[in-house]
Amino acid sequence: MAKTVLIVDDDPAQRRLMQAVVEKQGFRTEQADGGQAALDMVDGGNPRGISVIMLDLIMPGLSGMETLEILSKRKPDLPVIVLTAQAGIDVAVKAMQAGAVDFFVKPAAPERIAAGLRNALKISELHTEVTRLKTERSGETGFDQMVASAPAMQQVVRLGQRAAASNIPILITGESGVGKELIARAIQGESDRAGKPFVTVNCGAIPENLIESILFGHEKGAFTGADRKHDGKFKEADGGTLFLDEVGELPLDAQVKLLRVLQEGEVDPVGSKKPVKVDVRIISATNRDMAEQVAEGAFREDLFYRLNVFPIEAPPLRQRMEDIPAMTVHFIERFNAQEGRKVQGASRETIDLLMSQDWPGNVRQLENAVFRAVILCEGDELTPEDFPQLSGMTPSVMREPSPEARAVRIGESAGAKPAAAPAAEPAGPAANSVEAAEIAAEAGAPMGELSPVAIVDENGHLRPLEQIERDLIQYAIETYAGRMAEVARRLGIGRSTLYRKVREHDLEVDAARDAG
Repeated sequence: MAKTVLIVDDDPAQRRLMQAVVEKQGFRTEQADGGQAALDMVDGGNPRGISVIMLDLIMPGLSGMETLEILSKRKPDLPVIVLTAQAGIDVAVKAMQAGAVDFFVKPAAPERIAAGLRNALKISELHTEVTRLKTERSGETGFDQMVASAPAMQQVVRLGQRAAASNIPILITGESGVGKELIARAIQGESDRAGKPFVTVNCGAIPENLIESILFGHEKGAFTGADRKHDGKFKEADGGTLFLDEVGELPLDAQVKLLRVLQEGEVDPVGSKKPVKVDVRIISATNRDMAEQVAEGAFREDLFYRLNVFPIEAPPLRQRMEDIPAMTVHFIERFNAQEGRKVQGASRETIDLLMSQDWPGNVRQLENAVFRAVILCEGDELTPEDFPQLSGMTPSVMREPSPEARAVRIGESAGAKPAAAPAAEPAGPAANSVEAAEIAAEAGAPMGELSPVAIVDENGHLRPLEQIERDLIQYAIETYAGRMAEVARRLGIGRSTLYRKVREHDLEVDAARDAG
């Protein structure tokens, strides 16, 4: 999934020339013959996914400078590189003041264009990351900043937007790692409490003897070690939102005190002589079955009803697979900005691989997998080899297998035995295949009639289908030198299915590529 560059120029020959240069650098291209056409292509949420605009200044109709000024207002996050045949400091300064991130004088060298595009993308990623951190810190994160195009998430967005219009208590349920806190932040960001404090409390991480002090505060001298006054989380969140994560972990004693705070709208700090009024919006979250906890007596029924006024269930990632491509791009851009990397995207094979997983750890697991892949990546885009824990492939940065580890390969000729192999009786499916080939060759059978994958064992009985499948896939990988697209096509299966079977059978891919 390479980045898309929009080339805006009224000269078709210049557009074709620039297209050839840009696509040679690994980018995709779109073209527009004028300023208005370019604006139409990026308006409405940028449906074409354009990442950079290369804009000619001298055009009929809406000029390049006018187009640049409009883009700076409508799409301030979209980097624009200006192209012109007029070399002059005043023109460059005017373009940069209008919002351009770079300035090329035509004809520009391909190396200069490539460097400019990558710098523009880097600026865009940094700007996006800074904006994200600012909105998160200010409590203004909204649903429009979430990746939530899947139908299952659209329902969550609709419920969240309805809940944001009031102060109704919300209980967000869902598996660990689905993004319950992000949903809570989006609800706050679209409510009248946007910009107010958003305080998170992990109820499962607070020592039981400190819960009351941390939640409700304490006065100086209230207990041993209380050398100064502490406001507590409820007071910190006054006027904003208190997010009680893993609320099902609260002990029963704390549940009683929490219920009173929700009912009365005031807290009793430890050691205080009078209660303190607080105005707090409560959003709770849990990955437990709260109804089951109530039935078992582990959670107070009255508190459950107080928290569960407006339930929202966050779906696991396996139920919103349509969001994986956009999430992957989002995480790549974030980690590029954080780690100073220059990964442009992910290959189609990589997206197929990611969408073939079950993701028991949900979005958090995907995020960490992409983070690791971005660090491992040595090219312009993520490949399946950058996800060795998923694809079963060893990344190129790891050491080559030792000669001793190179076992007899399926499909090798009978005489091509490893030099370091001991003179022992062959064992396993691969050895059976080679042994069968040697016996048949000694008997004078034509090589074209030999089966490179043994279908019977040494006793003449059929081998299990799973073993035959494993050997056949390994043979195909070696025959086509690890070109997984070709292997999948020849075997008549999808690439995601092929990668899954590579993992299941623990097959070798790198050695086949090296040999090829």
